[in-house]
Amino acid sequence: MPRPMLTTIHLDPPMLASARAGQFNFLTRLARAIEAGGGKARFRPLDAPRGPRSLWHMQAPADAEGALIFRRTYHYPFWHIEADPVRWHWPVARAAFTPGDPAQAQDFATRLRRRTWPEARPTRGAELLVPLQGRIRQCRSFQTMSPVEMLAAIGASGLPAAVTLHPREAYDPEDRAALQAVLARHPTLRLAEDSRALLPHCLGVATMNSAVAFDGYILGKPAVLFAQIDFHHIALNVADLGAGPALAALPRHAPDCAAYLHWFLGQAIDAMAADAEAQIACALARHGWA
Repeated sequence: MPRPMLTTIHLDPPMLASARAGQFNFLTRLARAIEAGGGKARFRPLDAPRGPRSLWHMQAPADAEGALIFRRTYHYPFWHIEADPVRWHWPVARAAFTPGDPAQAQDFATRLRRRTWPEARPTRGAELLVPLQGRIRQCRSFQTMSPVEMLAAIGASGLPAAVTLHPREAYDPEDRAALQAVLARHPTLRLAEDSRALLPHCLGVATMNSAVAFDGYILGKPAVLFAQIDFHHIALNVADLGAGPALAALPRHAPDCAAYLHWFLGQAIDAMAADAEAQIACALARHGWA
């Protein structure tokens, strides 16, 4: 009898402990799916020797040939298994948005909002929310301009905007000086704190590709995106429209966020679904893992 194909699932220490204790639902169901297909799954540290097949959380080492990554799709229990860690290269990013049944979509979106934003009572305010990320003076390959240039474009639009810093990013003195300079030139921009508190009552979100814009969809908020990301389909994309036209269109932009959330998260693996193992098996098979 041939030996089962071994899949090594490499995890950081907290995730490894949780998986080995059976307390990480997605990883439990991932292992079950592999073993149901005749393979063998094992949870190992990041530096453990690699088996014939390997899975990594979010990012595989550059020399891990043929490895797959798994990543949460913004909110639990939704996950993706992909070969490429870059979200805007994923199949869902290239797919055409096709709305489904409106009643099902609304029910799905309502349940998602209750679970992720139970305290929110959204209103449509007059102020944009602009959540900054990192490297604010640099224009990277997936961006239309640098974040500082994005702020200048928002300031030139005349729309009032609250600008927040990412709590886990480090901003050096040059970053802070560039930020203060653009704020000084554009009095409609203000520095604020706590994106989560501001999001329910903003006009919309303008950002490179922050996940705050995805949460905005959950609260019915439109978005202007200055960079590539997987959830771009219903946003006003600066790469397509230009910064001025995209920002000018935002106050009147009212996409069907419920339909989009239902479709977009429907492309992910639902780790709480009865058929989660079958969904995982399909995702693995798409990458040639029979």
